Formats: sequence, C-alpha cells, structure tokens
Amino acid sequence: MDKRCRVALIGDYNPAVVAHQAIPEALRLAGEDLGLEVDAEWLHTSLLRDPEKQLQDFEGIWCVPASPYANTEAVLNAIRYAREKQVAFLGTCGGFQHAILEYARNVLGIKAADHAESHPQAETLVITPLACSLVEKSEEIVLEGAGILRTAYGQPRITEGYHCSYGINPAFEQQLFSGPLKVSARGVGGEVRAFELEGHPFYVGTLFQSERRALRGEAPPLVIAFVDAMN
Repeated sequence: MDKRCRVALIGDYNPAVVAHQAIPEALRLAGEDLGLEVDAEWLHTSLLRDPEKQLQDFEGIWCVPASPYANTEAVLNAIRYAREKQVAFLGTCGGFQHAILEYARNVLGIKAADHAESHPQAETLVITPLACSLVEKSEEIVLEGAGILRTAYGQPRITEGYHCSYGINPAFEQQLFSGPLKVSARGVGGEVRAFELEGHPFYVGTLFQSERRALRGEAPPLVIAFVDAMN
C-alpha cells in the first residue's frame, strides 16, 4: 500500500483494556478495506503538553476509552484542537464523554462543567452515572438522521458493545444539542448514545465501542468511515 495516514490515539494505553486491544486491529482492518496503511501512535496523556505541536502531523485523532485519564486537561485540549482545526475526530466511550465536556466548557461557556467519575462532588455535572450500567453489555441502537453514522452503517438499527458506566446528564441534553452538535444515535429507551458535529468534516463520539468488532475479524463500519475521512 502506497497511501498512508497517521492517527493519534489519545489515552493511557493499558493492554488489559479490551478496547485498547481492539483499536489497532480495527484501524488495520479499516485501512485494508480502503487500501491504506494506517500508522497509529499512542499518546499517553501525561506526555501531551502541546497539542498544537504534537498533533500537527496527524490526519486523525481518536480519543480512546479507559478514563479517568492521567491528564484530563491535556485530553480536553487535544479534543479542542481536533474540533477547531477540522481534524478528523473519533471519541469512543471515555472519548465521547470528554468531547461532550470540552464542548460544554468551550463552546457553550459552561466553564464549571465536570465529570462525575473524576469529580463526583462537582456542582455542574454534565457527565453522570448511567441509569443502567453498560459494563460489558450490548444493546440495540437507533441511528438518527442521515449523517456519518447512518451512512457508515447503512441501516437504521445496529447492535454494539459497551464497557461504560457514565453518560450525558439528561438535564443538559437540550442545551448541548440545540446548535451544531447533533444526536446521531440513541438507545431504544431514548438515551443519547452518539453525536456528530455539523460543519466539521468528521467529528463523531459514540458511547459504544464499535472497535470491538475487530476482535471478531470485522472491519468496524465507523472506523472505516473515520479512516476514509483522513484520506
């Protein structure tokens, strides 16, 4: 393969985390599907000090599962960089949660927005425990609209796996999604499971971990779309 692209994996690599096992294989399979060589580099959050400099040579940024991260502010800065610089961005599980946190703080001006996992006593919790934990569970998901997710999967309903206990506080849902940030998937009970940012080439967050498909030898449709956006 002559064509190559580079993706930064923002998170604290742990070989025991199932998603961390799956992500490199998901990218490899997606690249194979598209005829691209995908070079993925793990960037530990404790070493991510200057996103402008450290991320400038990457075509894509994936904020990966397994939070809380060693350096939350570095993660939020990396997400902001992807959003503002129009770099292809994918956030799964913890990446979904922190992308919502970054948007709440820096776009909506909710400066005190926080995450219940890292600061459970904070007054403005935008990310709170799910009503029903999704640790090592799968569920049916309804895709909304005609955006990136719906196009990638080519069907209105999918089933994906999770390892997650936190999601969007319903009290902030209307405020979060009244502008260019749009809900693109919900659980069958109506809970937000994915979002996309209108006006950005590729900016997607999913609470589910579609990358797990790679451990079954499947190229995840969303990861194919992500890699294609980097091409």
